[in-house]
Amino acid sequence: MDSVPVLEEPLKKVLGGNTAKVMAEHLGLHTVGDLLHHYPRRYAERGELTRLSDLPLDEHVTVVAQVADARVLKFNGGRGQRLEVTITDGSGRLQLVFFGKGVHKPRTQLVPGTRGMFAGKVTVFNHKRQLAHPEFKTLGAGSGADAVEAFANQLLPLYPACKQMESWQIQQAVDIVLGPAGSEDAVLAELVDPLPGALREGRGLATLPEALRKIHRPRTKADIAAARDRLKWDEAFVLQVALARRRRAEAQLPAAPRRPVEDGLLTAFDARLPFTLTDGQRRVSEQIFADLATEHPMHRLLQGEVGSGKTMVALRAMLGVVDAGGQAAMLAPTEVLAQQHHRSITEMMGELAEGGMLGGAEQGTKVVLLTGSMGAAARRQALLDLVTGEAGIVIGTHALIEDKVQFHDLGLVVVDEQHRFGVEQRDALRSKGKQPPHLLVMTATPIPRTVAMTVFGDLETSVLDQLPAGRSPIASHVVPAKDKPHFLARAWERVREEVAGGHQAYVVCPRIGDEEDEAKAAKQKKSGEEGAEAAEAEKRPPLAVLDIAEQLAKGPLADLRVEVLHGRMQPEAKDEVMRRFAAGAVDVLVATTVIEVGVNVPNATAMVIMDADRFGVSQLHQLRGRVGRGSAPGLCLLVTEMPEASPARTRLGAVAATLDGFELSRIDLEQRREGDVLGQAQSGARSSLRVLAVIDDEEVIAAAREEATALVTADPELTGYPELRTALDALLDEEREEFLDKG
Repeated sequence: MDSVPVLEEPLKKVLGGNTAKVMAEHLGLHTVGDLLHHYPRRYAERGELTRLSDLPLDEHVTVVAQVADARVLKFNGGRGQRLEVTITDGSGRLQLVFFGKGVHKPRTQLVPGTRGMFAGKVTVFNHKRQLAHPEFKTLGAGSGADAVEAFANQLLPLYPACKQMESWQIQQAVDIVLGPAGSEDAVLAELVDPLPGALREGRGLATLPEALRKIHRPRTKADIAAARDRLKWDEAFVLQVALARRRRAEAQLPAAPRRPVEDGLLTAFDARLPFTLTDGQRRVSEQIFADLATEHPMHRLLQGEVGSGKTMVALRAMLGVVDAGGQAAMLAPTEVLAQQHHRSITEMMGELAEGGMLGGAEQGTKVVLLTGSMGAAARRQALLDLVTGEAGIVIGTHALIEDKVQFHDLGLVVVDEQHRFGVEQRDALRSKGKQPPHLLVMTATPIPRTVAMTVFGDLETSVLDQLPAGRSPIASHVVPAKDKPHFLARAWERVREEVAGGHQAYVVCPRIGDEEDEAKAAKQKKSGEEGAEAAEAEKRPPLAVLDIAEQLAKGPLADLRVEVLHGRMQPEAKDEVMRRFAAGAVDVLVATTVIEVGVNVPNATAMVIMDADRFGVSQLHQLRGRVGRGSAPGLCLLVTEMPEASPARTRLGAVAATLDGFELSRIDLEQRREGDVLGQAQSGARSSLRVLAVIDDEEVIAAAREEATALVTADPELTGYPELRTALDALLDEEREEFLDKG
């Protein structure tokens, strides 16, 4: 029987059961290879120690410092004892506290002058910061001149750790796997190097064994830099090869060219537009129509600011395809958005959306809506219109993907808010065409260029960066409800002023606030939400749609027409509320994030977002885009109870300070784990970035894309690159696993 390659050896076999169990359960590390690719996040060194004066409260930290003082205190009439150790790094002091049986080991090891690594959660007791029962490891215990010298030059790797396993325990595990210093090659020699030799040498990159040795056991800072440079290329290049192969495979597919006829539906639609298209809309439309005219499927990402007119560009593309004898489908993530798109598109088209009906235009077509909650008769009619070709345009939710939905000749798929759908879902809809249909993906969440190259690397990108004429500026302000309650009172006054001026307002809340919510809250409380946080939660006003709507209707917005909208309402009820709001029959709409995208009521000028700190940066930007859509200026008030110095307030301040969605998307990405951002749009393999930072490493990603495209063009099957093929299979296996996990 073949022996298992060293890198595939289970950690259980190498490290023992308990350590391997913790690594598997809490760090996702199962094999020797997994552990070697768990890189240090930073390095500590003598003379440049973590500053104790900057330690964040309530966070799990690792520090390197020296014991300044240690003393044992008795309490409970001498029956109990407590060890207090003071450590310092020159910038500040921190107290370590040990109780009961946990006193013995630290008492013998942590004597004044001892240097060590200490890890635990930073708390405050008697106005002093402390670590209670921290894990620790002494350093340089030999304490001779040689030991001090060795320590002075040593870079100490600090690994991404967890409460159950500290950084130095991970370092010890890595040392066991690699063996004594100087003997690492016994393990590293069998590594499969995915980078072609010519590419590696041409760019002066280290070999993979050298990079792994230097990242885990660096002698100098130059070692770390060389290792990271190389490992970034591994991640960028393998991913870009996967995307280049996908682009190439899709470019080989046949598609029916869809060229609009002269004086057809598109011409009639353009003639009835009450405004002229922006330069950006015209430019992007030209790119799209050029793609549609080819014999291979279009794969284009259309991104643009909230309100930049993406729907208009998409509608013109759909009309062009109908002109050419095909059908177009628009996939929306929610029923509210699907209904909104259906309403706004039929309004824009007028009699052109009544093809085959009495009073409909001669060049017109039928525009149908298909959602999961439609009545049986309406659904049957919509399905019939699609299969016969009577309907040229269909707008719907995931219901469009179901097997029973058949098209006469599907020519174009438009996917709105791509980050809500996985690759598999958009592919499922595209498989319904006689030939692969053209694909247009839209997103109003602006995406930095590097993310577009990484997440949407199989699509060409078009950007709408102009707002249509007549759109108004939006003023945004943070309302600190806890620090300054009178600011919140003023917010409701401003809403009344907008309504008195003939306008309307939204109030957005993070939850609905019915019995199901209450049960969930009780369950959370039962499962261990306790102490200060629970007390704080009880003090807070209930920030839920049903509660806030009732409070406003009885209090600061009494005598205004206040209604609610949320995801658990019946579809007919939701649609009726939106119709009434659009018609001006509702003054204030209290809603959840169902209004986040696509909702277009130009008369709505004010928005108050309750508990704004609970929303992400991009989501706040999306919500804010619902106001300022007409000629009157917009106002967005971000209400929060978070303290001024908190990261949440900083984030809200950034949103209030700029309307530039691309700038906000950078802030969003910098504040979150990259995987959260990448994982939104594609399956999880895209989030497995360890050293590549999609914001900071634009040059590496762009260069890797160029190299990958050239290599795949020259050798599509990678027959000359077996090692790259192996790395690619591993990445794709990970993707497939993620897809299966998603069910």
